Amino acid sequence: MTIICSFSKASHHLCSSTWCLTSCFYRLILVRVNSFCIQLCYFLSVSFFGFVVLKVLKPRTHDSFKPRNLDLFFTSVSATTVSSMSTVEMEVFSNSQLLVLTILMLIGGEIFTSMVGLHFKKSQLQKMENRISSLANNDPSTYQSGLVMTEKQDFENLESGNHETSLDSSVDFLKYKSIKFLCFVVLGYFIVIQVLGVSLVSTYLALVSSAREVLKNKGLNLLTFSIFSVVSTFANCGFLPTNENMVVFRNNSGLLLILVPQILLGNTLFPSCLRFCVWFLGKFFKRVESNYLLKKTSEIGYFHLLPSQHSSYLVVTVFGFIITQFILFCSMEWNSAGLSGLNSYQKTIGVLFQTMNARYAGESIVDLSTISSAVLVLFVVMMYLPPYTSFLPIKDDEEIYKKKRNRRGKLSESILFSQLSYLAIFIILVCITERRKLKEDPLNFNVLNIVVEVVSAYGRVGFTTGYSCDRQTQPNSNCVNKSYGFSGKWSDEGKIILIVVMVFGRLKKFNMDGGRAWKLL
Repeated sequence: MTIICSFSKASHHLCSSTWCLTSCFYRLILVRVNSFCIQLCYFLSVSFFGFVVLKVLKPRTHDSFKPRNLDLFFTSVSATTVSSMSTVEMEVFSNSQLLVLTILMLIGGEIFTSMVGLHFKKSQLQKMENRISSLANNDPSTYQSGLVMTEKQDFENLESGNHETSLDSSVDFLKYKSIKFLCFVVLGYFIVIQVLGVSLVSTYLALVSSAREVLKNKGLNLLTFSIFSVVSTFANCGFLPTNENMVVFRNNSGLLLILVPQILLGNTLFPSCLRFCVWFLGKFFKRVESNYLLKKTSEIGYFHLLPSQHSSYLVVTVFGFIITQFILFCSMEWNSAGLSGLNSYQKTIGVLFQTMNARYAGESIVDLSTISSAVLVLFVVMMYLPPYTSFLPIKDDEEIYKKKRNRRGKLSESILFSQLSYLAIFIILVCITERRKLKEDPLNFNVLNIVVEVVSAYGRVGFTTGYSCDRQTQPNSNCVNKSYGFSGKWSDEGKIILIVVMVFGRLKKFNMDGGRAWKLL
């Protein structure tokens, strides 16, 4: 019996030691491994897993057509990086494959991945909560009075602009509680907006016969379409289960208006809406945590929680870009073939929807190959701009850059190129791989179309000019028009380059200050 008890105690100590070592190793990995490498491995592994599942599941057209492995992997990467670049018609995929793509878009979206990072940050501070909780168990009265006093002093310091606090441990505890509160806010925002969107889209499709008839003719499940379209729009991916994207729903202004808030709330206006949610909820509960989040955004370190000034300027900039695009599009395309058959109200809603999609969402109600070059160039500029671009100046930009520069080595700073430099390199590489088609088929394969495709992949928008057999200078009787992206006609080497561009665009936030060491005199 003594031997058994000794063995049991030894096993318990061994398990405890193993768990402790594993926990320490896990924390070491989180601290030491570069976040860029973590996210790169995450997107590549999820893309590969998605490819395997798509490969196993049968498409709707498995008897007549089966996508190539490269095209399936391309689609998986496109969904994971929320780029919506396509080399296969969407109606090829079965209902189960559409659900897989929905999951890939959901876990590849910016808000979801930021929630994961926020959870890791919270876990690093959880040790502080456990230590203070043990203090509360040992001396509850001292703990309660000390916490109340610290929270009161922290709040007074925040209100007065004094960033010094009395006890470092209490400050860390307040930071942990604030991040925990932020996790709940972001999760609630993530769930509520999409559930509301799915409910509205499903209701609209159930009530409006013209929209429901489109799904019926294409053999698409109403609930699958609703979930797929809302997740894609909120993640700003732009994939839709229909071959024609939103062109088939251009008459359904109600559906377009339902999706418009999803576009803004899921990307460009997310920081401003998140800050409003934190402020609003702080009025009713978690007042100390709310004020800490609003006053000390830089210490929280959450990329999407911007300072008050930046959040305000962001709203002005977003709507300024929308108005600019709306005016130019209406002046150039109001009587074009792409908007023919629509009344004035439908045209207005359609143009509004189209211009809002130019920044990241990528859904379209017109054939982009038919619009004027001026509008197309403006769309290229909009696709290139980062989501939180602010036109109005922000005072602390230079200070932030100096802090970043001090953290980075001089060598790495010198070798980094600007975003435009990388885009130029990618465009040149694509022009090299597609040089034969540039000569033989100049109306389809021209530099502007390639620029649109590459910048669209980099910006994770999904806009494409497509490919038309009618534009061939040397007509090919075997050519069949397909409703997928222009890159679907590229060589395998060109598609691989575009895969790299999509991954690079998904991780571009790690190189936003690249190229500053280069001086053009």
